[in-house]
Amino acid sequence: MKFFVDTADVDEIRELAATGLLDGVTTNPSLVMKAGRPFKEVIGEICRIVNGPVSAEVAATDYEGMVREGRVLAAIAENVAVKVPLTWDGLKACRTLTDAGTMVNVTLCFTAAQALLAAKAGATFISPFIGRLDDIGLDGMQLVSEIRAIYDNYEDLSTEILAASIRGPNHVKLAAIAGADIATIPPAVLKSLVKHPLTDKGLEQFVADWKKTGQTIA
Repeated sequence: MKFFVDTADVDEIRELAATGLLDGVTTNPSLVMKAGRPFKEVIGEICRIVNGPVSAEVAATDYEGMVREGRVLAAIAENVAVKVPLTWDGLKACRTLTDAGTMVNVTLCFTAAQALLAAKAGATFISPFIGRLDDIGLDGMQLVSEIRAIYDNYEDLSTEILAASIRGPNHVKLAAIAGADIATIPPAVLKSLVKHPLTDKGLEQFVADWKKTGQTIA
């Protein structure tokens, strides 16, 4: 599974990229607003830090506007993936941008039928929102499983499943089990994946035992 980080905080992205674990970045208007900087400037800087796809979302909701803005965003860097909403106009824009050689992330997916439409429209990525479905009493991970089953039925569908709206480590694990190609994860959740009390306890014991030997390695 690939790991994308879901943030527009350049410092966070730089720190995580240094680990070698980061495969890409997703942003949205809400995350860019928190960054408090010009949108295109932020996207450009992120693209220079991360070699993988960097999702940048259009603000327009009509076909012509999405295509126009998508072309502007795609011109920022080769690794920009233009993010469009899963609407009829969004799907039309997806096809136009994909045919022009631009990566497209179709977002706000809540049903497997929507995911099938996005794949037919040529989406590079489909973003099912797991957490938001869980919030209303539905099973977000079931959606990932359904999309995986549909995509696997047809060899000509190359869209990658990008599990989004991740709320905790368990979501990451379950998305991997369900066959998501990518999980886009908030920085705090990504960092928490390494944590376990038994790991901490074991390390504490190893350090204590090593000190008792009185030895050094370097």
